[in-house]
Amino acid sequence: MKTLALALALTASAATAQDKVESVIGPDYADAPEMAVNPNQPMGSLHGFVMMSADSRIYPGIRALKNEYTAKLDAYGNRIAATAAQQSEAAPYRREVIVYIPAGYKPNTETPFMVVQDGRDYATRVALALDTLIAQHRVPSMVAVMIQSGGGDAQGSERGLEYDTMSGRYAEFVEREVLPRVAANYHIKFTANPDGRATMGASSGASAAFSMAWYHPEWYHRVLSYSGTFVNQQSPPDPATPEGAWDYHAHLIPESAAKPIRIWMEVGEKDLHFGDPESTFHNWPLANRRMAAALKAKGYAYRYVFAKDAVHVDQRVVGQTLPEAIEWVWRGYRK
Repeated sequence: MKTLALALALTASAATAQDKVESVIGPDYADAPEMAVNPNQPMGSLHGFVMMSADSRIYPGIRALKNEYTAKLDAYGNRIAATAAQQSEAAPYRREVIVYIPAGYKPNTETPFMVVQDGRDYATRVALALDTLIAQHRVPSMVAVMIQSGGGDAQGSERGLEYDTMSGRYAEFVEREVLPRVAANYHIKFTANPDGRATMGASSGASAAFSMAWYHPEWYHRVLSYSGTFVNQQSPPDPATPEGAWDYHAHLIPESAAKPIRIWMEVGEKDLHFGDPESTFHNWPLANRRMAAALKAKGYAYRYVFAKDAVHVDQRVVGQTLPEAIEWVWRGYRK
C-alpha cells in the first residue's frame, strides 16, 4: 500500500506549469479541421449493442415521479430533501453502447481506452477526432466505449442516479457490467493501467466522468469535461456530500490529498443558471470557475477553458475544441 500511495503522489505532483492553463475562447467558433472526414487516412469502425435494465445488478432501473416534490426540485434545483421514494419509482430501461475500434486494432491485444457518457450524442464526433489524432500519432491508438444513460434527466431519473450521485457506483457499473460485455463482443483487451484509461462527458455526464476518477483513481486518471454539473443536483441527498457535486470544489478537493487526475474542462459564459446567486449551489459558470481554482490550489494537471457567448454544452465549442481536448488529456501517456 505504501508503494501505491507513493506512486499516486508522484503522479499527482508531476503537473508542470504547462499543464496548469486557463484560457478564454470565442465568441466566434468554427469546427476544428480534425472534425472533417479525411478519406486519405485510416478510419476506425463503430459498433453497437443494447443493454437492458433486467440484466443489471447495479442499476435495475428507475424513473422520475411527477408530484409536489419533483415539481419543487424542477423549480429550485436540489434544495428539497425529498426521499428516493418521493422522487422515483422502479421502471425498466434500455441503453445503447457504441464502440469505436481504431483502424488496425489486433483482436485481444491490450489497448488504452476512453469511456464517454451520453455516448450516442458524441459517437460520430469522437470517432472523427480519434481517426485524425491516431493517424497523426498525437494520441495512442485507443478504443472508445460510448455509453448512453438509462434515461431521463436530473433528480429522480435513471440518468440523474447514474451521473449525479457522489459515489463510485457508476464507475463500478462500467467496470463490472459494461466493459466485460464490450470485451466479449469485440475481442478487446482493455488495459488495467489507470494512466491508459480516460473518461469524458458533458453536463451531468462530465460530473460522472470526474466521479469515476475521484472515487476510483486506481481505474481512471484522465478526465474531459464540457459544462460540468459541479452543482447541487444529487438525488436523493447524501449527508456526506449535502451539496452534491458542489462539494467537490467547496470541500472534497481542497480538503483531500491530491489524486492522480488530469482534467480538461470547459464552461460557457451563458451556461446554465449563470446569473443565479451562490446560495443556490446551482450556477454552472461559478461552479466550474471554482472547480478550476480548487484544482490549481492543489497542484493538479488541469486545463480550464472559458467560452465566451457559449451556452450549456455549446456544440460550436465542442466542434472547435474536441480534438485539442482529447490530445491534451492524453499528453504524457506512455504504454
